[in-house]
Amino acid sequence: MLAFNRLHIDPGNGFPAVDYRIENGFVESRTLETDATNRSTLAIEKQWQRLTPEQLTSRLMADTVLFHWLRRRMGIYRLVRACNQDSSSLNNPALESSSRASA
Repeated sequence: MLAFNRLHIDPGNGFPAVDYRIENGFVESRTLETDATNRSTLAIEKQWQRLTPEQLTSRLMADTVLFHWLRRRMGIYRLVRACNQDSSSLNNPALESSSRASA
């Protein structure tokens, strides 16, 4: 995977860092937790989770760094479409591939 399809956000205030990536046209995230007792150990990487349209919308409405990064990487039209997908298209690969073909 190309590095420009990933964004790493580390708040630096004791909260875990979050990685975002664009995978097959979807936005995914995972948290990176460090062992609080031993900061020198590697971060524990959780599994990637696909953001739902609602989760994506709430993150973008806050006008965050994530929004600006996604707008540059995906384009505004694909980003709006990702926020407006219904759950049936998320679970149906045929619908998703047909919507990609029309884009």
